[in-house]
Amino acid sequence: MAAQGTEAIGVDLGGTNIVAALVQDGVVRAEHKIATPDTGPDAAIAEIAALVAQLDDSGRLPVGLGAPGQVNEAGQLLSKANLPGWEPPVPLADMLASACHRSDVAVGNDVNVAALAEQRHGAGRDATDMMVVFVGTGVGSGLILDGTLRTGPRGLAGEFGHIVVGLGDRVCGCGGVDHLEAYAGRRCMSATARSWHAVGRESQLVHDGGKRSIKSRVYEAAVDAGDEVALDLIATAAEALGRGIATVVSLVDIERVVIGGGLGERLGAPFIARIDQAYREARFADAPVEIVPAALGDHAGPIGAALLALTA
Repeated sequence: MAAQGTEAIGVDLGGTNIVAALVQDGVVRAEHKIATPDTGPDAAIAEIAALVAQLDDSGRLPVGLGAPGQVNEAGQLLSKANLPGWEPPVPLADMLASACHRSDVAVGNDVNVAALAEQRHGAGRDATDMMVVFVGTGVGSGLILDGTLRTGPRGLAGEFGHIVVGLGDRVCGCGGVDHLEAYAGRRCMSATARSWHAVGRESQLVHDGGKRSIKSRVYEAAVDAGDEVALDLIATAAEALGRGIATVVSLVDIERVVIGGGLGERLGAPFIARIDQAYREARFADAPVEIVPAALGDHAGPIGAALLALTA
């Protein structure tokens, strides 16, 4: 057994799946994964408590949870995010503590805790001022300043996907106009591809993507095939991300940006190179910033949630 204070249970609550892991010294030792119930928070918390019990039948380990959406300092979920059947506010920390029969629980935004994992055990280990950006269905980020995760009193720090980038009039999923996520989040990109398709600009993305948000692997295949719509959308996404990074650097002077998420990982080095070039063209001053791929993949969420529990 590890020494006390080196183990915790980390839970990543997603709209599709819940992943719970036993984490020791930043390494996943065991994990369980189930589909997220679509009947609301009570059912989800009951499932999480069952997973926690499987991983720690002693009831002695702290538990951390990363949840999508705005989470305040009291562990309350204040936004609906993409969780079916949830109506905010949801007192997640209190519900989790009660269901797991322990007081040492911590709840944070899923992207923030994943950023914490990358900073401690992944691609940001030697950086003290950095941002971790997850490019997937939407665009989320976690901001690390002076070595500390910065969330803000209302959990709004690091809402990178909702800064204005000056690229046009596309509408974000939140209803805002010209937000970064409108150009670089898969849900909005997919809506754009389908609107173009409807007026005659056909694309492999629409043919292969099905009726829901087009998956990252479909974008990867379309880019590899030279699909013009896919190439156009990805070029614009990189432009938006580069401009957004330039804005953040001008405001808080970060030194490294870690790119993860389904789309970021699928498109890999060429995509990161495009983002870097867009940043260089948009930056205010000669301020070199390392833009690098994430290192922890799907384990970033549970590892970060466990770290949150250990440091709460």
